[in-house]
Amino acid sequence: MILVTGATGNVGGAVLEQLVEAGQPVRALVRDPARLGERGGKVAVVQGDLSKPETLDAAFAGADRAFLVCAGGDLPELAGNAAGAAKKAGVKHIVLLSSSSVVSAPDIQIGRWHREAEARVKSSGVSWTMIQPGGFASNTLQWAGSIKAQGAVFQPLGDAKTRPIDERDIAAVAVKALTSAGHEGKEYVLAGPEALSAAEQVAKIGAAIGRPLRYVDVSEDAAREQMTKAGLPEVFIRAVLEAFALIRVGNGEEPSPTVEELLGRRARTFDEWLERHVEAFR
Repeated sequence: MILVTGATGNVGGAVLEQLVEAGQPVRALVRDPARLGERGGKVAVVQGDLSKPETLDAAFAGADRAFLVCAGGDLPELAGNAAGAAKKAGVKHIVLLSSSSVVSAPDIQIGRWHREAEARVKSSGVSWTMIQPGGFASNTLQWAGSIKAQGAVFQPLGDAKTRPIDERDIAAVAVKALTSAGHEGKEYVLAGPEALSAAEQVAKIGAAIGRPLRYVDVSEDAAREQMTKAGLPEVFIRAVLEAFALIRVGNGEEPSPTVEELLGRRARTFDEWLERHVEAFR
């Protein structure tokens, strides 16, 4: 049995789908089972919360492998809770969704959070694999509101480039680590196949929806105001702005051959990701 956390999210949901397609027995740990939708009818479902250790025993019982997704400033604590429950239940292998920021320079807060989460899993004594992607292509879904309302995207990134990766590729690497041998103790840095600026991504979205869009390079103060209005906590705002500042001065993501090496195919492009998600921007 493979336990999947974060199953209502982009990466966790893709892991869940790919495991089901592969015929693997799967259990999903979710806070709100209703959010699983049709996926909930294909897998075992346990309601629980990684921030509440007392809810985790039933989820991990009988599982021999686990895919962990932890989010927010308390992600080291969440990872520690999950790893502790996994150890107690006799789970043999944990695959943790981490971040390429753990190996980036200079050091940033997001990297420190993920590095500590990795440390919690490693210290549990359970065999592990770390999946360390860069920026997700799905992060652009956060632009949908301003695209629909204003025909524009407002970001403090200038013309800096990143390598957005399709969540299906992240999931495929995780599934490989969960279902085949030889990935124990490995750390896999992942990146998309092409370097794109935010303006180039916006242009691709515009072309896909048949509508001209603008990319507006905004100040850090303006970006902070946007995130504050969106209700993001200050600790997260500071961490995101720190990451943006790093990208803006040219410290984007390095190419990575990991997807091709592990899966025997090239990583999906942003255009391929967009084909599946274009309706979100209309």
